[in-house]
Amino acid sequence: MKIAVLTLFPGMFAGPLDESIVKRARDAGLLELSLHQLRDYAHDRHKTVDDRPFGGGPGMLLKPEPIFEAVEKLAGDKTRVILLSPAGRKFDQAIARELARCEDLLFVTGHYEGFDERIRQELADDELSIGDYVLTNGALPAMVIIDAVTRLLPGVLGDDQSTQEESFSNGLLEYPHYTRPAEFRGMKVPEVLLSGNHAEIARWRAEQARMRTSERRPDLL
Repeated sequence: MKIAVLTLFPGMFAGPLDESIVKRARDAGLLELSLHQLRDYAHDRHKTVDDRPFGGGPGMLLKPEPIFEAVEKLAGDKTRVILLSPAGRKFDQAIARELARCEDLLFVTGHYEGFDERIRQELADDELSIGDYVLTNGALPAMVIIDAVTRLLPGVLGDDQSTQEESFSNGLLEYPHYTRPAEFRGMKVPEVLLSGNHAEIARWRAEQARMRTSERRPDLL
């Protein structure tokens, strides 16, 4: 998979995307990741990418000219262009799986008061938000989505079954997990998990997943 990010802050990506699973995916050639500085597509002396909104109001908006030029240069016929802003549809595991089936993604990260509306109208194939809150810019949401998508790519985790048995894989939160020792400070692992009865273990896990979802995320039921 190819992922490109258009951002004012490429330096923010260096740590998170150079470690752990994303790094392994890049090293293995499963993910081709590139970062692009938006100011490189502004041609005035000050590399201006923002301006005041027509009609007044606080803050500044990202201008259309540099973003149009950047997207037209970076995007190919199969590229899915995604804006990151609080106004987008809320990102979830289903969307992560949807994006993992794409060949080529281009994330355009917001900043200031957002985008000139013509960018949304003419360039974007989708617009995503990672939650109902506002961050200083779209770099962190881009990292979150890249991480969530990368781990779903075939071969990235080593055992693809890992992505089938986790929170949200079946619409529920994941059941509780335990490991050795079987007893720690008086706290014991449920007997069913020590029984070796796989049918009973499966039933217990399904019940626990439903209970946990009901208690913590009833909106998922």
